[in-house]
Amino acid sequence: MPHTYQGDLAKMHTLLGDTVEYRLPVGKDFIELNPLLGKSFSLEYQGAIHCIHCGRKTKKSFSQGYCYPCFSSLAQCDMCIVKPEQCHFEQGTCREPDWAQDHCMQDHYVYLANSSGLKVGITRGTQIPTRWMDQGASQAIPIYRTQTRLLAGLVEVILKQHVNDKTDWRRMLKGMPEPVDLAAERERLNTEIAAELTKLRNEQGEQSITFLPAEASVEINYPVLEYPTKVSSFNFDKQPLVEGTLLGIKGQYLIFDKGVINIRKFGGYEVKASF
Repeated sequence: MPHTYQGDLAKMHTLLGDTVEYRLPVGKDFIELNPLLGKSFSLEYQGAIHCIHCGRKTKKSFSQGYCYPCFSSLAQCDMCIVKPEQCHFEQGTCREPDWAQDHCMQDHYVYLANSSGLKVGITRGTQIPTRWMDQGASQAIPIYRTQTRLLAGLVEVILKQHVNDKTDWRRMLKGMPEPVDLAAERERLNTEIAAELTKLRNEQGEQSITFLPAEASVEINYPVLEYPTKVSSFNFDKQPLVEGTLLGIKGQYLIFDKGVINIRKFGGYEVKASF
């Protein structure tokens, strides 16, 4: 008997196991996706978008699911979220100081990941390993713990001179990357940026940045039956019906036999899911 659910999309929930387990929120319901691999699955956009923060109806989605008023006013939509080294909390100009206390003025981690190749990134401790699964990383390892998001961003800026900070999402969706000795890369990079880190610690305090040489590398396997040789993406704004055989899930992407879709990009879109 066919199953149908209707409601607003939100980013997929993940659980790390031998293989990542995925649940797709559709309104108040959750669809267990792993059991649907190899089966027919469809998402049909119903023509309405609701802000993932305030719920108001909006004609256009900003920053993966926000209406324009929320995009313009929320700290979580400020440029410093994308570029944490531009944090302006200490200047007294943060959009939401209370939110920043809970989300930015907390311990953050600088990490190495292998998604489409070696890259550096940052995340709050509470988002490990969720952040890595959302990015489609096959391996990840913490390098440093910092006292604030700003400090993590400053360390990331230094590391970006030596390693990439972007994921090639098309390459990530074409298969598993070549394994990398992340522990060895951590040691190498820590040596290469030693002088710049010393300068930053002298400015911010010795305890502001902690090297984490004992943290183990995490291996992540995704539920994929078959990777595409050519990646073409679905877009609800151009094609309201996304359907086909579900071949895999990686990062925040559903992989169909006819293309892929980034679920996070369409947060707040009202859809009808059928399988």
